[in-house]
Amino acid sequence: MLKLADIAEALGSHLHGDGDITISGAAEPADAGPEDLALAMAPAYADRLGEGDARAAILWEGADWRALGLEAALFVTRPRLALAGLTRMLDPGPVIGTGVHPTAVIDPAAQLGEGVAIGPFAVIGSAVRIGSGARIGAHVSIGANVSIGADALLHPGVRIGRNVTIGDRFIAQSGAAIGGDGLSFVTPEKSGVEAARESMGDQGEIRAQSWTRIHSLGGVVIGDDVEIGANACVDAGTIRPTRIDTGTKIDNLVHIAHNVEIGRHCLMAALVGVAGSTKIGDRCVFGGQVGVVDNIFVGDDVIASGGTKILSNVPAGRVLMGYPAVKMEQHVDMYKALRRLPRILADLRGGKKPVSPASKSD
Repeated sequence: MLKLADIAEALGSHLHGDGDITISGAAEPADAGPEDLALAMAPAYADRLGEGDARAAILWEGADWRALGLEAALFVTRPRLALAGLTRMLDPGPVIGTGVHPTAVIDPAAQLGEGVAIGPFAVIGSAVRIGSGARIGAHVSIGANVSIGADALLHPGVRIGRNVTIGDRFIAQSGAAIGGDGLSFVTPEKSGVEAARESMGDQGEIRAQSWTRIHSLGGVVIGDDVEIGANACVDAGTIRPTRIDTGTKIDNLVHIAHNVEIGRHCLMAALVGVAGSTKIGDRCVFGGQVGVVDNIFVGDDVIASGGTKILSNVPAGRVLMGYPAVKMEQHVDMYKALRRLPRILADLRGGKKPVSPASKSD
């Protein structure tokens, strides 16, 4: 239970009304009980406060909290940032018992920092180093020669392969796999793929081919404050490591291929796929299902909307949309033109001739 006054201080918000109200959770306005802090951060949400029993709410600047039937209110200038702080205060995190569970298997050469908690059936390999305060959930496996920083949280079922280095405050959701082998294979003779790439489409002579693995020796290096979503995969590098820099957040079902380098404070939504040896700058944001081809460079501060397919180098600061990726404003013009095509074709079939604005004025 938290006092409303303490929440207000932690969020840096303005408190009006009774600061002694105790809060145990957060809820949407219509679902809020007397111990919930209702999230009515815009007028459209406040209309439903009367359907719930909230005594206090987070409101937008200028709202009349008394007229809304509340006993107290918090006023914030950036609602989603306030939501981040509030949910952090109310989230106890997963329950992982203190110490090492008796069913966990810990290699004698592993080094565990002070206060490390390891759940049931976890397996910790040789020469692993885990920083103080880390929490390792049930059925997590960590390969040999892995280093994980302080205050990490590995949810149940995370898999970390050998030769992975991870910074402080790392979070991995269930099913995340880090350090697996990359898709790196070669044929004894020139493959159809190589021929098609050189000729822009012609495979040349079609013949039977087999694939020989190029082993992944490079491992993965991850900075501080990185988060990896459920069932996301980060492949090990071939010779040099795959790298994810400090502050980057990666959603569920994202695939980062071998030798990729991702900069600081990037954000990647679900189903993003980044092909091998591509370098991505700082603060890039990729929407869901963005695809990036191999061996290109994406500059700092690039934003790509959902479904965008990036096929070539991108300069810093560009906002992209579409397949193939183009500037957002250009894609909007292309989409409008595409929607007009059926009408234009119908006019042409009917014998009408398109007339440009310049022709009308002549």
